[in-house]
Amino acid sequence: MSYTGHVRVGGPAAVRELAHLVVTKVAVGPMDNNAYLLRCRATGEQVLVDAANEAPRLLQLVGEDGLAGVVTSHRHADHWQALAEVVAATGARTFAHPVDADAIPVETDVFLTDGDHLRFGEVQLDVVHLVGHTAGSIALLYDDPEGEPHLFTGDCLFPGGVGRTTTPAEFASLYRDVVTKVFDRLPDETWVYPGHGNDTTLGAERPHLPEWRQRGW
Repeated sequence: MSYTGHVRVGGPAAVRELAHLVVTKVAVGPMDNNAYLLRCRATGEQVLVDAANEAPRLLQLVGEDGLAGVVTSHRHADHWQALAEVVAATGARTFAHPVDADAIPVETDVFLTDGDHLRFGEVQLDVVHLVGHTAGSIALLYDDPEGEPHLFTGDCLFPGGVGRTTTPAEFASLYRDVVTKVFDRLPDETWVYPGHGNDTTLGAERPHLPEWRQRGW
């Protein structure tokens, strides 16, 4: 597999071709955010995860086939800087968790809560609500029928730990949700696509869970 998930701002996109889904990853903006364009191979319908920055770059990726929707993983501003421009140019519907939606300055068309399913073309993404980095953070699970699961985690899970929290209670909540809703449910082969930086797998991170709990971040 040539896809590694390593991208840099200003550099080329990384493209992963699955049996039913094409994942295109780019890094954008001053905070090195990842944006993911998901394309159903059967129908060509596309969904963007986090219109973080550099709207012209994202619109170039979308191309002439249009955009069905944009999912904002959570309320932090570095994840929606390009949202208004992308939506205005494409007419895409917007998706977010209701708890975080008020802080996103583009109206949310569809609320996504834990256990919901987002479908485009023949692809289904399952919504996983993970509380702690923000109260309305969501991850999106693509359970590939012909391969390992793929999980888009926003800022909730990275190589080396869970996302940033500001209080012990927030850390405890995020750690608990990541363990019970992600690590306890999904196999080691699950590929993790975070909101910043390199990808990882659950298998690479699982041995370090006790260390994360002990250190509290």
